[in-house]
Amino acid sequence: MFWRRRTGFQADWIVVGLGNPGEEYRWTPHNLGYLTVETLARDAGIRVSRPEENALVGRGKVGGCETLLAKPLSFMNRSGGPVKRLLRRYSMRPNRLLVVYDELDLPWGRLRLKQKGSAAGHNGMRSIVESLGTSEFPRLRIGIHPGHPVANGAKYVLHPFGRGEMLEVEGIVGEAASAVRDLLAEGAERAMARCNRRVPEPRE
Repeated sequence: MFWRRRTGFQADWIVVGLGNPGEEYRWTPHNLGYLTVETLARDAGIRVSRPEENALVGRGKVGGCETLLAKPLSFMNRSGGPVKRLLRRYSMRPNRLLVVYDELDLPWGRLRLKQKGSAAGHNGMRSIVESLGTSEFPRLRIGIHPGHPVANGAKYVLHPFGRGEMLEVEGIVGEAASAVRDLLAEGAERAMARCNRRVPEPRE
């Protein structure tokens, strides 16, 4: 059976932050999912360091829920394999999976929380949707569009943050972490109403 439990930990949610492993990618737009999970872990006193199913995971309470925090180690374009195996290992359905990732189609710092949807051109999300065979799971998108034309999106998402962006990243991932806690604690509808009307301060 696909959903047979293989661990004694009873998770209410699995929160996956997408990104690429390696220090050279740490401070890039494509790693905002990783950074959000790290912020959640820090605030909850959870260590995301346990290797499982080609991911680093940590267990603890987030938003009052027993939560597995995870960072896939397979690189962005192959995120689906580790996510599918973690769901199977913890006997979790996709509707209890929340994926956090960057979105080039959204303005810098804007958050969008949805209960389901397409991959919309994001390779990490496409891999997850294809691996799970469904797109009906919650996701939190973090906008990374700089406000001017981007000639090469693939290059932009892997380019290190500039000095001004670095000053803003902590606030952005902090807001994203708050949105995750809202969803886990209060449910999708209330979390969406709060998160999706948040507008970042204008950039100078």
